[in-house]
Amino acid sequence: MISLVTGGAGFIGSHLCKRLLDLGHHVICLDDFSTSTKQNIKELELDPHFTFRYTDVRYQSDIVCDNIFHLACPASPLHYQADPVRTIDTCYNGTKRVLELALKNKARLIIASTSEVYGDPEIHPQSESYFGNVNPVGPRSSYDEGKRAAEALAVAYRNRFNVDVRILRLFNCYGPQMNLSDGRLIPNLVCQAIEKKPLTIYGDGNQTRSLCYVSDTVEAFYRTQLMECSGWEVTPIMNIGNPDERTVNEIAIYISAFFKNLLGYDLTIEHLENAPEDPKKRCPDISAVKAILNWEPVVEFDVGIKKTIEWFIHTHKYGY
Repeated sequence: MISLVTGGAGFIGSHLCKRLLDLGHHVICLDDFSTSTKQNIKELELDPHFTFRYTDVRYQSDIVCDNIFHLACPASPLHYQADPVRTIDTCYNGTKRVLELALKNKARLIIASTSEVYGDPEIHPQSESYFGNVNPVGPRSSYDEGKRAAEALAVAYRNRFNVDVRILRLFNCYGPQMNLSDGRLIPNLVCQAIEKKPLTIYGDGNQTRSLCYVSDTVEAFYRTQLMECSGWEVTPIMNIGNPDERTVNEIAIYISAFFKNLLGYDLTIEHLENAPEDPKKRCPDISAVKAILNWEPVVEFDVGIKKTIEWFIHTHKYGY
């Protein structure tokens, strides 16, 4: 079994590559390190069944494979807003490339989409049937609308060419091997805590997030790859996330208390100006994926955050 993972040196991608290798797949990892790091795949390169290709997904050459896991795209606002033209181009043309590759190889394609397709949602929790509340010209639009366009393109390829494609809308995922400086909630708070700086929160902190540990997310990718879709009239689209909803304030207080117990120092919490169009609510309805894949998160927050913080402390110490 040959599996291609685009964005395979990224946070989720590197965990997925390892899982597939452990299951006996030959893994082809495609990445250009634009928002990832070679350190994430350093140990994987020792495996003879692992192949790395330094390539931008928009310009990839032909690859022979049985499965494609498409994760290549900047995912944090700090990165995707830095070059919005490249972001929307990667979302659309990068996805077009892998769809053509899936068509040529008759490969099964799993696309990593995002909860950002729901924008700042007006329903709660968010189900796959919700069309979203997205500003098409706002500061987040290159990513939000880029992912929505990628989904539309994937469905068009399925309808026109019968490409075997499945779409996973990922909610907030966290764990070891996150980019320390990508500007997202967990890396921001944990790195500030390690450096004994105030923990900074945008706005009043009452906005909610639902955090899913990376091993649970990877398990959903694997089960999606195994799923048979013959006879389905529509493209399978499923939310992947943890419905354990917490406010940003609660998460910051938990991390502050964790470091107090671990290292014995107190941390203050500071509130900054609201981030533009920051979603107020984020919580997945996972009833569809529970019914289709018999999947739901199993890693509790206190277990996952402990592993994550330990990795961040080690990485921060040695400067990876």
